[in-house]
Amino acid sequence: MDLSVVLPVVNECDNLRELIPRLNELAQRLHLSHEIVVVDGGSTDGTQETAAAMGARVVRERRRGYAGALETGFDEAHGDYILTLDADMSHDPDFVAKMWRGHERADVVIASRYVRGGVAYTSLVRNLSSRLLNRVLRRVLSMPVRDLSSGFRLYRRAALQDLALKGRNFDVLEEILVTAYNRGFSVIEVPFTYFPRGAGRSHARLIRFGMDLTRAAVQLWKLRNSLTAADYEERAFYSLIPLQRYWHRRRHNIVTRWARGAHCVLDVGCGSSIDTQSLNYAIGLDMSFEKMRYMRRYAIPVLQGSAFALPFRDQCFDCVVCSEVIEHVAFDNGLFQELNRVLIPGGRLVIGTPDYARVEWRVIETLYRALAPSGYQDVHLMHYTRESLGGILVRHGFVHEQDEYIARAELLMLWSKPAASAPRAG
Repeated sequence: MDLSVVLPVVNECDNLRELIPRLNELAQRLHLSHEIVVVDGGSTDGTQETAAAMGARVVRERRRGYAGALETGFDEAHGDYILTLDADMSHDPDFVAKMWRGHERADVVIASRYVRGGVAYTSLVRNLSSRLLNRVLRRVLSMPVRDLSSGFRLYRRAALQDLALKGRNFDVLEEILVTAYNRGFSVIEVPFTYFPRGAGRSHARLIRFGMDLTRAAVQLWKLRNSLTAADYEERAFYSLIPLQRYWHRRRHNIVTRWARGAHCVLDVGCGSSIDTQSLNYAIGLDMSFEKMRYMRRYAIPVLQGSAFALPFRDQCFDCVVCSEVIEHVAFDNGLFQELNRVLIPGGRLVIGTPDYARVEWRVIETLYRALAPSGYQDVHLMHYTRESLGGILVRHGFVHEQDEYIARAELLMLWSKPAASAPRAG
């Protein structure tokens, strides 16, 4: 099935008489196989009977509130894409045609009131408060979306899988969007004109919504600043925190300078790093499928894989970058053997890790763990020093070329593989 339409409702009988036929007509025009799932929250005006008589599938919400209704609808939906909209006619069903045209460009398509071309015809107080709330959330959560609270959305099914929603009411909209974006799914906004509801009265309560969202924003902020966020490395490069921005830009300067001119670069453990985006002939590899999903939008060759078993033939890269990786995994000679194996004779290895012999790093690590525990989820399993790492690389046949430090704490080293490669360590 192409499309599932999920409609959370409470006493929307009159509006459904107009909405359901229009949705059916639209699906026919777009040649989409579809279903309409009406999730009822306890209507008493004949909503369930009306919806069923018009061919919709009616289910009762399994958890009270708007969040529970969406959760129920997602579980019940069978379509490859899932459309959510309000049943009160404030969301024009004919606009779905424009949203559907965007389904191949992004995993989540939002009908947006606040991008250029979007308009919201509502009361002054509601309009200003909604705009202010979205602007604050956009900044606090570092989300490239102007209308985070729009419930008029088209989702690729994969973006909604394995959700464990904690929201209770309309704050779940931000939770779904942030969770999907954190997992690397792409989002676009389509300009939309919002009109007041049709028949009946609104079930939204602005003050209650604001309180729920404030509580949710704290947890979402932690999620956005977690190392697991798909865009974590990219955001750090543009961070508003001076030290974090300096750190990532300094690393970028060193890595790209040393890798410059290479014709085939492998970036092991790349995440969403700007380093990979900046190199002309780079292939990114990371254990996180979410981060690789995020990097697809830049048309960079990326794949999920392990540094212990690089999925490449022997001697196929003239430069290998491995920065901020080796300290997160237990020591294994196999990792260094793999870096050697895929590198051509005469090729360059750029490797980086905190230098635990430096007091500067030990101080920074202690402060970072205390101030940003959600950003320090991966405890460093290995505490390398310049001497210990250098000894390992020498045993694996590499020749030392150059060292540089970031803030006298993080060590980056440039090594080369001799043209007549030395035997690898066992």
